[in-house]
Amino acid sequence: MAASPVIIACLTGYDATLSALEPATGTLRDRTLITLNSGTPAGARRMAGWAAAQGAQFLDGAVKNVPEAVGKPETLLYYGGDRAVFDRNVELLRALGGDTVFLGEEVDLAKLFESAVGGTLLPALFGFFQGAALVTARGLPAASLIPYTVKWLEMIGQVLPSLAEHIDTGDYSNPASALGLFHEAIAYDDELARESGVDFSWNTPMHELLIKAAELGHRDDSIAVLTELLRGSSGRS
Repeated sequence: MAASPVIIACLTGYDATLSALEPATGTLRDRTLITLNSGTPAGARRMAGWAAAQGAQFLDGAVKNVPEAVGKPETLLYYGGDRAVFDRNVELLRALGGDTVFLGEEVDLAKLFESAVGGTLLPALFGFFQGAALVTARGLPAASLIPYTVKWLEMIGQVLPSLAEHIDTGDYSNPASALGLFHEAIAYDDELARESGVDFSWNTPMHELLIKAAELGHRDDSIAVLTELLRGSSGRS
């Protein structure tokens, strides 16, 4: 660190990063610190404050791919913080991933987007594992699901722009898929769980949210109206 004008830290979290940097606090003044660890927006803000106290310039980022993808031209990394710091180091940062994006001047934006985008990962994996449990219980290989699951995920990607438009406009009245369709499917999930013996209990919180939305009168609204309930409001129409 004493020899480098730019320090890039990619550890487990901000606490680990701080622990590693602590012995070098006297050498960080006028250097650039770029963090790529996991964490929260609040953690990024605390890290920025710590870096400022050391006299270091700071940029926070996130790697949105698996480790073996680092360095490839299609790999996405995004950053938040001082634009001048990003611009000065952008060619260096592109060595980590060719799809290098500056989100904005707010230092916690990379962690905000990491959390917001990453929120799709575990539910998607759970969905695949549930499907794998169903087909393997019938003696079929989990690999048999892959071509159809990939197509399904591509379809989901295609409908996201219209769902985002419903959320951004607050108009849920013209749905491609009404919430009521998903509400009706709860009974199918329950029946399939009983028949297969597969544990569907991870779906329960989602089912409860669908039931609440239906009770609030959103059966004919876009499924995207669930965003309003997640924010703690009853929904707009």
